[in-house]
Amino acid sequence: MKKRIAIFASGSGSNAQKIMEHFKHSDSAEVVIVLTNNPEAYVLQRADNFEIPSHTFDRHEFYETEDVIRLLKNLQIDLIVLAGFLWLIPPSLLKAFPNKIINIHPSLLPKYGGKGMYGDRVHKAILAAGEEESGITIHFVNEHFDDGEVIHQSRFKIEPDDDIEMIKFKGQQLEHAHFAKVIEALLKKMKS
Repeated sequence: MKKRIAIFASGSGSNAQKIMEHFKHSDSAEVVIVLTNNPEAYVLQRADNFEIPSHTFDRHEFYETEDVIRLLKNLQIDLIVLAGFLWLIPPSLLKAFPNKIINIHPSLLPKYGGKGMYGDRVHKAILAAGEEESGITIHFVNEHFDDGEVIHQSRFKIEPDDDIEMIKFKGQQLEHAHFAKVIEALLKKMKS
């Protein structure tokens, strides 16, 4: 039986799209739902393009009800993938899906992680610090931002004339190349 993936995203969803593409014709896994806290998120259009159902929720539903957990349980989700999702995962969801929630972060954690560190904010901090390399981290999610066990890291060199756009581009290339493959490897290791 195919493993079942739920993707959480807050924005454009380019990583979500790469994951949907990767598993579209897979025998081992499928993306069964995309969830977002942003009714304007472009990821909803991407999900629609793949004919994958979506669910939009607000702060109240996410933090004060069990609705999202019930939905995920009903769909028999094996893995929850955060692909540019900006809210902290509530303890109830972590408890319902232990070691089954992963995230991708645009730096080599533990550097440049934590609350408020996402997207261009991360790249600006890396540039301001004069780092010679950066990269991506895929990690398990726990009750703190960007703090769970690291599953995979890939790195790239920062050239002296790289600006934020170039750093972002290099990072996205790595995200798109590795995220879906890491998800697939993780699902293969999971017990049915």
